[in-house]
Amino acid sequence: MLLFCMLTLHAQEVYKTVKDLPYIAKSETDAYRKERCKLDVYYPVDKKDFPTIVWFHGGGLEGGGKHIPQELMNRGFAVVAVNYRLSPKAKNPAYIEDAAAAVAWTFNHIEEYGGSKDKIFVSGHSAGGYLALILAMDKKYMEAYGADADKVAAYLPTCICDDGKEAVEMPMQKKYWWQQ
Repeated sequence: MLLFCMLTLHAQEVYKTVKDLPYIAKSETDAYRKERCKLDVYYPVDKKDFPTIVWFHGGGLEGGGKHIPQELMNRGFAVVAVNYRLSPKAKNPAYIEDAAAAVAWTFNHIEEYGGSKDKIFVSGHSAGGYLALILAMDKKYMEAYGADADKVAAYLPTCICDDGKEAVEMPMQKKYWWQQ
C-alpha cells in the first residue's frame, strides 16, 4: 500500500514557473513599460498541447500585480500571468495595448513550453476581465501586435461579487470548461 501511494504521488503532474519574461520588444525605451510589461508562465512539465489561460490581474487599472490564482493551479493547463502599466502613470489605451502585446507573446511562445496555440483562453479578474473583454470586442489592439483576436479559444472575464461586506466567489465546478 505504501508503494502504491508513493507511485501515485510521483505520477502527479509537475509544474514549473518561469518568472518575469518581458513581452515587449528589447528595443523599448520607456522605462515604466520595461518595468511593468513582464509575465510569468506556469505550465505542466512533460505534457504537450495543453490549454493556456492568459490571466490579467484586477486592481481598477490603478493597482495590483501579476499572480497565478490558486484556483487555476494544478489543473492541467498553463497560466500566463501578466503585469501591465497602471493609471495614472499610464493613460488609456496603454494598458489595453499591453494586454494585446501579452496575448500576442503567448501565441508566439507557448509552444516553447509545450502548450497549444490553438487552445489559448484570455481571462482576468475585475480590471483584468475588462482588458479581456476589450481585446474580444476591438480586434485592432491585437492586430497591432500581429495577432488575430478570433484565434483566441474563448474570452472569460471574471469578477468577484462584492456585497460591501465581503467578497463572495463562485465555487469551482467538478467538471471544468476545458474538459467539456
